[in-house]
Amino acid sequence: MTPDYMRRALDLARQGVGRTSPNPAVGAVLVREGVVVGEGFHTYAGRKHAEILALDQAGEAARGATLYISLEPCCHQGRTGPCVEAIVAAGVRRVVAAMEDPNPRVAGEGLRRLGAAGVEVSLAPEQAAEAESINEPFVHFMRTGRPLVFVKSALTLDGKIAAPDDNRGWITSEAARAHVQLLRHNSDAVLTGIGTVLADDCLLTDRSGLDRSRPLLRIVLDSQLRLPVASRMVASARSDVVVATTSAASADRRRALESVGIAVWTLDGAGGRVSLPGVVERLGRESRLSLMIEAGSKVNWTALESGVADKIFFYYAPKILGGLQSIPVAGGIGRRSRKDAIRLRNLKLHRITAEEFAVEAWLVKD
Repeated sequence: MTPDYMRRALDLARQGVGRTSPNPAVGAVLVREGVVVGEGFHTYAGRKHAEILALDQAGEAARGATLYISLEPCCHQGRTGPCVEAIVAAGVRRVVAAMEDPNPRVAGEGLRRLGAAGVEVSLAPEQAAEAESINEPFVHFMRTGRPLVFVKSALTLDGKIAAPDDNRGWITSEAARAHVQLLRHNSDAVLTGIGTVLADDCLLTDRSGLDRSRPLLRIVLDSQLRLPVASRMVASARSDVVVATTSAASADRRRALESVGIAVWTLDGAGGRVSLPGVVERLGRESRLSLMIEAGSKVNWTALESGVADKIFFYYAPKILGGLQSIPVAGGIGRRSRKDAIRLRNLKLHRITAEEFAVEAWLVKD
């Protein structure tokens, strides 16, 4: 059986997920005469890129070799030099990339420069979709200029996220909650509403135990700055908590939060609420590639209805709450007719346990 070197490059790229933002996760494999002579994957902005690590490992064996890489090599000067120049200088004969880099500063130019320098170049279109999925937030950010936003929720089979009275305990299992930590690990920011913080005194930290390129930014929508200074969120802050509020909020409360290291963003929206699109725009300016929304019914609906959300990731437990007072995953006024329902596409099912599953899907945006 012929070795699948691109498969190895993709597997290497996955090892960098959550550890490269705002850069993409990239894996590279150098092969000479059927032998892998070098490989690498990128971790942390500013460190050596995957192809440079592979070249370093290969040394002189890189001359005449083929480079398999999950993403087109860069051709611009950033925190590190252009990888294209290093590839040419090393004498690599051929480069096979799973996909072009969606970064406008590259966008095929890396492959063109390699070709102009005499390097044989080609794409592997049969693996492009998989390569893109590994860097889904990066690709989305480069194409739209805004972070990929997804709504995560845990719910019963009848779509409820909370009971009207006692909400002690969890809807989903420990396995599902561990999976959520992986989603947080792969996100640049997580957002919730002040109602959730007051009810649960939550932390919203990344407890996956995996390395990150930068801290998970925790954001609270709080139009009146009700976030208690004594809350666990504030007590655990290490320059990684933001409160998004309105100009109507108390100046004294603002000063109290800022005095303990909490950043406060004033982003006025309609009806005296915080502008959720304003939050997303601000994150885009800071090159945050992805935002995970873990909130209550009202915030979920605002994200879905406004078009801010790009995806959902819903965890379903084998339970039914029923009743008209149990809280649905998305509240608000909802859509008034079935033909106006928010539609989803590219639905994927994830098996979490023998009795639990998750639904991942993209929102259809007209």
